[in-house]
Amino acid sequence: MTDRYPRFTGTAPGRFLTRRLGLTPLLARGALLSPFKRPRPDAPFPRTRLVLPGVRIDSDRLAAYERVCGFPTGVDALPVTYPHVLGFPLAMRIMASREFPLPLVGLVHTSVEITQREPLAPDGEYAIGVRVRELLPHRRGTEAVVVTEAHAGERLVWESTSTYLARHRTSAPAAKPPTVRAPLPALAKWHLADDLGRRYGAVSGDRNPIHLHRLTARPFGFPRAIAHGMWSVARCVAEQPAGTAVHLRAEFGAPVLLPGTVIFAAEGGRFELRGGDRLHLRGGIRHLRE
Repeated sequence: MTDRYPRFTGTAPGRFLTRRLGLTPLLARGALLSPFKRPRPDAPFPRTRLVLPGVRIDSDRLAAYERVCGFPTGVDALPVTYPHVLGFPLAMRIMASREFPLPLVGLVHTSVEITQREPLAPDGEYAIGVRVRELLPHRRGTEAVVVTEAHAGERLVWESTSTYLARHRTSAPAAKPPTVRAPLPALAKWHLADDLGRRYGAVSGDRNPIHLHRLTARPFGFPRAIAHGMWSVARCVAEQPAGTAVHLRAEFGAPVLLPGTVIFAAEGGRFELRGGDRLHLRGGIRHLRE
């Protein structure tokens, strides 16, 4: 089976799975283990890449995802952000394991970078691989760098790099002040309902308690539930011209509290999500040569 997908990047050994993973037991295990984790950037972490071949798209789940994120339904190509959902159970299996040093509960998605080399057909079959590339020191704790890849046959068609932050006391130096940029032109105002985190969690499988309800978000320092970072990215991308081969980069800033109102701004492939004088998200999407 490993010869069929020879182009997974890096040197991590592969472990091929034979069935889809149930998220509920993974999340429960991650929650139970979280209090015993002692995160630090030099901690050992799992080096094995998990691979699930033969992945097919559930059309009903895809349509629900498109509606929550604002994509048109019935298009003959997956939204560029959707393979992240396909890889999420594999990422959770790694991050909920005893060997992963960061606590799953309260883990915050801080950035994502996606390269899509060709359109992904909704009726296609894919092999999804996920691995942890490294741990990095952060001014607020430790970040894990997680790489996800999607193959169609032997072709690498989609890949992403995400960073996830576990907040804890650290001696890492403060980050350099961000570059001050003029705000992008505002194009729309979005009113976000208090159940947005629960609705996106239902279609993505990401039911981190910081997204679900104010009562479950408060123990992690949030006054109310916050929107998923990947919902924010997907919602912004849904407003951009569609492309078959693209590179997407987004960094998450201040959390989006639910319910809330945000301003979507964009120009020349760059986009922002703002709330008053707070920057929630900054990113850009560019088309690649085909």
